[in-house]
Amino acid sequence: MPREFTPKQIERYRRQKLFGAINKCTKNLYKIFRDRNSTYSTYKEKFIQLKNEIEKYKDVLITSDYIKRVNNYIDKLYKETIVNEIDEEIFQNIKEGEATNLNRLQKSRNALKYKKEKYKGIDKGW
Repeated sequence: MPREFTPKQIERYRRQKLFGAINKCTKNLYKIFRDRNSTYSTYKEKFIQLKNEIEKYKDVLITSDYIKRVNNYIDKLYKETIVNEIDEEIFQNIKEGEATNLNRLQKSRNALKYKKEKYKGIDKGW
């Protein structure tokens, strides 16, 4: 007998899938932007594939500020570089700047995860 899931469980599953798709997209884009040999055609092909994966979960409610910012960044970048196609020279010029933007987003996420104050009063016993 197949197990039936509650709507809350399904929503949580879909939210986790969305977060995974967004993180996968940012990691792949960062690799493409950092790779000196990447071309606009490979970028476009991969970005369309990643964006389609995110679009499967567009109806999921996003409450996290970090995920909202990353999702807005991905939408903006998609419109600027895929919907409005650019040539290879422009792509090569924006790669470094976009890698920096993605890195800043990742740092903002890490700042939320790791707080120094949490460890200040701990006696390490060394």
